[in-house]
Amino acid sequence: MKNSALNTHMGSITVDNDVIAQFAGSVAIECFGIVGMAGFNVRDGLVRLLKKENLRRGINVTLRNNHKLVLDFHIIVAYGVSINAVCENLMENVKYRVEEFTGLEIEKINVYVEGVKVID
Repeated sequence: MKNSALNTHMGSITVDNDVIAQFAGSVAIECFGIVGMAGFNVRDGLVRLLKKENLRRGINVTLRNNHKLVLDFHIIVAYGVSINAVCENLMENVKYRVEEFTGLEIEKINVYVEGVKVID
């Protein structure tokens, strides 16, 4: 089990990385232009849209030695929107909300656009 820890004057707080990934995923899908998180099958080389209960699979959370988080997002964006604008919005929203939620600083957010989907 991978955990992110924060030491305070009263003791230690440990948060499972899956919890951070699930929260970050829920923040991400609220962003305009994001259809959902992408799951990648290495064996087949296929990308698929993940359902809401599997959001954490499209996100990788790493805690560096300097106690800062690195988040990797694999997303599918809506057709016709600016990918750059969507990614910048995602980074800003996730950075603010995850840092507020966990108390841990985010060092870097990497966004991998795995696909584009036409939405109705």
